[in-house]
Amino acid sequence: MNLQSLETKIDELIEISENLINENKYLRQNQTELMSERNALLEKNALACSRIEDMIARLKSMEIDL
Repeated sequence: MNLQSLETKIDELIEISENLINENKYLRQNQTELMSERNALLEKNALACSRIEDMIARLKSMEIDL
């Protein structure tokens, strides 16, 4: 392997490394956004469950009153 081909291989490895670093940053940012969205959805789900439980309790109390 001559010096020129070695330099070419090193340049290719540097480019691959930079691409992987950028992809990793993107994936970490995407993961953070998805975790935030997940947490918001879990909160909405908990609120919906609470409201449904309240409605069921009210319906049961109305049933008892009849």
